[in-house]
Amino acid sequence: MSASRPEPGDGALAVFTAQRPYLLGLAYRMLGSLADSEDVCQEAWLRWSAADHDAINRPAAWLTTVTTRLALDRLTSARRRRETYVGPWLPEPVVLGPTPEDSAELAESLTIGFLAVLEELDPHSRAVFVLADVFGVPFDEVATTVGRTPAATRQMAVRARRKVRSAAPRPPSPAGRAVAERLITAVLGGDIDTTMELLAEDVVAVSDGGPNRHAARRPVRGRQRVCQFVHNLARRLSPDATTRPVSFNGTPGLWLHDPAYGDVAVCVDVDGDRVRRIWIVSAPEKLRSGAVVALR
Repeated sequence: MSASRPEPGDGALAVFTAQRPYLLGLAYRMLGSLADSEDVCQEAWLRWSAADHDAINRPAAWLTTVTTRLALDRLTSARRRRETYVGPWLPEPVVLGPTPEDSAELAESLTIGFLAVLEELDPHSRAVFVLADVFGVPFDEVATTVGRTPAATRQMAVRARRKVRSAAPRPPSPAGRAVAERLITAVLGGDIDTTMELLAEDVVAVSDGGPNRHAARRPVRGRQRVCQFVHNLARRLSPDATTRPVSFNGTPGLWLHDPAYGDVAVCVDVDGDRVRRIWIVSAPEKLRSGAVVALR
């Protein structure tokens, strides 16, 4: 913070601190990157600390607008970079902290599968959907935030809602978690028969290694190919590799550390009693050793 900027009072700091998990969750749903989201929240804090708080009647709404617009600016430039990204781009997996009871239903919109679907929306449609459908912000306020008329905003919301709801995976269930655990055990144990049994016919495996890690440059599709793909990966692990079960974004998964390769996060999406999606992230800039993050 600049030395010339006056320090905000305790009340202003308390307001921002209380809102930060929500603002970080908003930015993360917009950007799919925790690092970028933290940068956005830092910039929002700087603007809040310099604002005339007496002139702001609704601090939460003011902070929501500022954070959304900052995220929109960053997302627009990020989408241009992702067009030349090496291989598939996946959201940054995070380990969620304890979820308050009043925001438990928001967890569905933090799953890797849900965030991957949001990636298919243009930046403004993504902002409209996140604000209106996830956080329940009134359309008039959403329209002001994204610079559209209320009528246009509602149309954007309808189109985005239709696209997201038709493609987003179901939220994890206890039974689904058990299936995911069985799959991970089978792959690490070299049990091909059980792996084949647990994979859906149309299963897809997507791996994001970024420019510096070897990974499949295209999604791997189909039971036979995905089975071969994941078992080939497991066979390449060094004897010193360690694993531990981790729930990434509320989705069952695995944290893998291989001294010869690096860290890998694996997320498994289950529909019914079959695995439909496997997401594998090994891009170093997206891995934080399973650090716990407080998001709403």
